Amino acid sequence: MKSIIDRAKQIRLTILDVDGVLTSGELIYGVNGSELKQFHVLDGQGIKFLQKSGIEVAIITARHSEIIVKRMSDLEITHVYQGNIDKLPAYEDLKQKLKLEDHQIAYMGDDLPDLPIIRRVGLGVTVPNAPTIMHDHARLVTKAKGGKGAVRELCELIMNAQGTYQAILDSYLTR
Repeated sequence: MKSIIDRAKQIRLTILDVDGVLTSGELIYGVNGSELKQFHVLDGQGIKFLQKSGIEVAIITARHSEIIVKRMSDLEITHVYQGNIDKLPAYEDLKQKLKLEDHQIAYMGDDLPDLPIIRRVGLGVTVPNAPTIMHDHARLVTKAKGGKGAVRELCELIMNAQGTYQAILDSYLTR
């Protein structure tokens, strides 16, 4: 059986769910019905480092929100699929567009709509606050919770496995 590191070495695309992965999963509504989401800066920086390392990043989420459009624009993520309760068609579309195979893809999700993809990809990841069934099927459960640095943890794992993280560290250590 392949190790997590061996799987991470092959990753060319990382797909993320939003609620419960890039956020804590809590939904906050304002009095006027506006929706608020809180993103962790470490996750965003990890995504930027991963992109700099040559890994594509995409989002597949069941919900639709203008906040997601804004945050993904800030992170320069161009593959954004919103309103996908069944996430497999978006996954297959991405795979075809980028000409990738399952083993070249990492996916991080936290609930049942994510399960079919987590079971299919080369590196299926979930967060510790996800339901037990997700832990049972993911190859990796992060130490950090969703919205609290879990994405950064995955990004660093992939970059370390591929030998690209040290160059990023060195660029900051030599300043």
